[in-house]
Amino acid sequence: MTRFRLWILLALLLLAHPGAARAAASDWVRHPEIALRLVAANSGTGTQSAVGLGLEMQLAPGWKTYWRSPGDAGLPPTIDWAGSDNLANAALRFPVPERFTLFGLETYGYGGTVILPIEAALLEPGAALRLRAGVDVLVCEVVCIPYRAELALDLAAGLGVPSDHAHDLARFASSVPPVDAAGTGINGLAIEAADLRAGPPASLLVQVRAEPPLSAPDLYVEGPPGWSFAKPIAQFSDGGRLATMIVPAAPGPGAEKLGSGANVTFTLVERGRAVERTLSLGTAPPAALSGSLLAMLAVALLGGLILNLMPCVLPVLAMKLAGLVAHDRQDSRATRLSFLATAAGIGVAFAILAASLVGLKAAGEAVGWGLQFQQPWFLAAMALVLVGFAANLWGWFEIPLPAAFGRVGDPKFGGSFATGLFATLLATPCSAPFVGTAVGFALAQGPVEIFAIFMALALGLAAPYLAVAAAPGLAQALPRPGRWMGGLRAVLGLALVGTAIWLASVLAAQLGLAAALALAAALAGLALGLFLLRARRHVRQRVWLASLCVFVAVAVPPRLASAPASTLAADPAIAWVAFDRTEIDRAVAAGRVVFVDVTADWCVTCQVNKRLVVARPPVLDRLQTGGVVAMRADWTRPDARISAYLASFGRYGIPFNAVYGPGAPGGIALPELLSADAVLAAFAQAAAPVAISRAPL
Repeated sequence: MTRFRLWILLALLLLAHPGAARAAASDWVRHPEIALRLVAANSGTGTQSAVGLGLEMQLAPGWKTYWRSPGDAGLPPTIDWAGSDNLANAALRFPVPERFTLFGLETYGYGGTVILPIEAALLEPGAALRLRAGVDVLVCEVVCIPYRAELALDLAAGLGVPSDHAHDLARFASSVPPVDAAGTGINGLAIEAADLRAGPPASLLVQVRAEPPLSAPDLYVEGPPGWSFAKPIAQFSDGGRLATMIVPAAPGPGAEKLGSGANVTFTLVERGRAVERTLSLGTAPPAALSGSLLAMLAVALLGGLILNLMPCVLPVLAMKLAGLVAHDRQDSRATRLSFLATAAGIGVAFAILAASLVGLKAAGEAVGWGLQFQQPWFLAAMALVLVGFAANLWGWFEIPLPAAFGRVGDPKFGGSFATGLFATLLATPCSAPFVGTAVGFALAQGPVEIFAIFMALALGLAAPYLAVAAAPGLAQALPRPGRWMGGLRAVLGLALVGTAIWLASVLAAQLGLAAALALAAALAGLALGLFLLRARRHVRQRVWLASLCVFVAVAVPPRLASAPASTLAADPAIAWVAFDRTEIDRAVAAGRVVFVDVTADWCVTCQVNKRLVVARPPVLDRLQTGGVVAMRADWTRPDARISAYLASFGRYGIPFNAVYGPGAPGGIALPELLSADAVLAAFAQAAAPVAISRAPL
């Protein structure tokens, strides 16, 4: 019989038994959360020394399993091949995983349906293959469940035909990151160098190159056991063709040493492209000498200067203006010292903030700009202080300064120093242009960078006071003191009371109306007590002060301990949905655009963005369409999910807005001060679909 007739006969046999090509799979082993089976690319072993296999897993909605390096928690799937025949070895391959962020923990894995490719080497090429696989897999949702599945698959000897699983195997195999051992680049991606920046906290600086340019890169890091690596922050240059990926690193209990020369594996992922490379860590230059830090210092200086124009600082400027008008305009030395003392107070306040953030970050706590306004006790204390300053402006009493202030010089300069401290505290709920960028950069670095950036912010905020100190003639140009000052002080005192009322409204959003009314009663009692003190002296004065303290202590604490109320009243013009990071991915997968607004009642800039841009056409018109999901993240009270979400963008303060869509699955971060043009441009970019290229087999 000729060879042609043999092939015809083989084809007829396959047509008569169509299951021959589809039989290259084991039976399913099913559990409520996951189903597993082995699949093969061909129905026979053929003549090659290796065959293509796969571990197929189908996970129930919401459940996930893990990558070869699971991240901060989890276990990767493993396979025991004991009992198999004609199997020399089997290498399990892992496609590009998803990143799951929950309560600050970073894990990597898979959901839905996934096939892990397996390259099985044969002891005897062409002979039959008998596979017996004991698979251990961990699946997690709210709880984690380990499972073991016993799988069996037999492949006949001789020539086989492609199975029904060949296409799916090839698809998942194409998303396994290729290894770039030489560092020349694969799929247009290259990981060129990696350096360690010593901490605490430590961080890795990874230099990458790409063509076409990067837009939403991610980097998975596999280092020594016990180390946790956060989501990287990308700093782009050359139009996105070059980037420095800054990866915060933290040791866990019993972590091995991570130092210069340690081998670390990096997997760079960029919209369907991926590459893997193992590098020996170098040593990053000192942070104080890095060009990126110098540039960010300039950004922080400018941000601090602009912060003077934000409404948060108005009460402080009011107090300083009142004191300046009352000052002898001919006394240049006194004017200079007064403004220098205010600038020094700003510097000390920023130093305290920086030290506090360094300590909190080292302790593993969430850090950010303006987080103290999430604390009810802070709001109440600031409101009481504001009413006290207002009463002082109205002449109801003189503020007794601590002796330490008096030792600086004239006691009134101690008051100027305290004004600088107060200015910084009231400035922190505002994230002026450039402030969020600078703070985000600092908090992703170590203590040196945090202190350097915060001191640059302090210098910018103190710049107007330093200018008057350098040229007292600027202050002496003001009108002479006179009867008109009484009216001015009354108006400025009302401005301070207005700020205290605003703080009470923030407290109402956090704890409810009852807490705000309790604070209002305490403020009224304080104001009344200070007013009555004008006519009291000696013993009676002490009695009034003691009664006042007792009233405040009794009226406020019970309400501040009450359960938090729902915050941020619904906007009837926009159908806001609550923030949920997983819902963003689902909406994007369905082809929709998502607008995320991270806001808080204490964030003045957030309210400005809402009134001037978000709640007005044409942005309002887009948010009211069915193709856009408006998602609001309320950060009025502490929320670990929102803190982790902000940190994923390298942000630690608000306002923050991002737009997602098929064209921007990784999100487009918008500037702190929104404009309609910027929001609409992000909508257009996010709505455009992105063609995904895959690596060749």
